[in-house]
Amino acid sequence: MTFDLDREEIKIKNVPYYGMVNDKTGYIVLSNFTENAGDEVRNALKELKSKHKPESVILDLRGNPGGLLHEAVNISNVFIDKNQEICTTKGKVEEWLKSFKTNNNAEDTEIPLCVLVNGGSASASEIVSGSIQDLDRGVVVGTRTFGKGLVQSTRNLPYNTKLKVTTAKYYIPSGRCIQAINYAEKNADGSVKKVPDSLKVSFKTKNGRIVYDGGGIDPDAKVERPQLSKLAISLITKNFLFDYATKYYTTHPKIKPPREFSLSDDEFKDFVKFLEGKEYDYTTETEDMLKKFKDKSSEEKYFEAIKGEFEALNAKLKHDKTHDIDKAKDEIKELLEN
Repeated sequence: MTFDLDREEIKIKNVPYYGMVNDKTGYIVLSNFTENAGDEVRNALKELKSKHKPESVILDLRGNPGGLLHEAVNISNVFIDKNQEICTTKGKVEEWLKSFKTNNNAEDTEIPLCVLVNGGSASASEIVSGSIQDLDRGVVVGTRTFGKGLVQSTRNLPYNTKLKVTTAKYYIPSGRCIQAINYAEKNADGSVKKVPDSLKVSFKTKNGRIVYDGGGIDPDAKVERPQLSKLAISLITKNFLFDYATKYYTTHPKIKPPREFSLSDDEFKDFVKFLEGKEYDYTTETEDMLKKFKDKSSEEKYFEAIKGEFEALNAKLKHDKTHDIDKAKDEIKELLEN
C-alpha cells in the first residue's frame, strides 16, 4: 500500500478528560506535564465550575510519569495561591540551589481537593501531590508514589548528541526529598539500595501533620492496589483487549458517554469468540506453587516417591481457558469497557 503523508506537528493533550463523577464532584485527569499543562488544568476547573458548580474536585495523577518542572509549579498554582514555595532543588554546585514558587493568583484555594496517585505517579506528579499534601491544601489518596526525586540536565557532546547528568535533588515544601533509591550506596552485588523505613525522617506539613521522606509520597488515605488475574495480564500484554476495542470502534460510530457505557452479554460473547484460536497462555498462581513444590521435592530427593500423585494433581489443575474467562468475566468486561 502506498500513502502520501502530510507532516504536521502533533500535540497530545495533557488533560485527556474532565467531567463530573456525580452531581457534586468534579474530576480532572492529568496524564502528562508538557507545555501548557497548567493552563489545561486551570481551564478544565474553570469550565467545571461555570457549568456544573462542583462542591469538590478530584485530580487524577495515577500513572503520570511526570515532565516539566515549571508545569508542576503551574498546576499546583491552580489550587495554591501565589508566592508559595512548591519545590526547591539542591545540588553540589550553587547554580542548582533554586527555589520554585507560584507566580499567579490561584483559580480556587477553597474547594475541597483530592489527588489520586499510585506507584506510576513520578517526578512532577510527586511535586504536585507532595506540595498539596505539605501545604495541607488537599488529601492524597491511593498507593505510595514512585519516588523519583532527582533532577537531570543535559550537556552537549560532539555529533549532535547529549549527555544526561543527574545534578540535583527535588525537595517539597516540608523540606523532605522524594527520592526512593540511594545510588550513592550499593549492595555487594552492585544493586542499588532503597531507603529503609528505619532511616526515614519525619517532617511536618503546614498545619503540623507528620509526614516522612525516604521514597515517594505516602497517601493520606491508602487504597489497596487492585490485583489483576494472570489471565487479564496475558490478555493485556498480548494486546487482545486493545485489538478488540479497535474492532468494536470500527463497527460502532457512536457509543454512550463513559458513565452510561457498558458491554452487553452478547458483546462479551463476541469477545470470547474473537479470542478463539489466539494464543494467550498463562500460568495460574496454583500452577506456580505446584512447580515450586516439584522443584523443592526434587532437590530434597522426595519427588520420585510422590511422582504419580503429583502428575495426577497436575492433570486436574490444567486450566480450561474458556472456563477461566467466564470466571473472570466481570474483571475482563471492565477492562474492555475502559
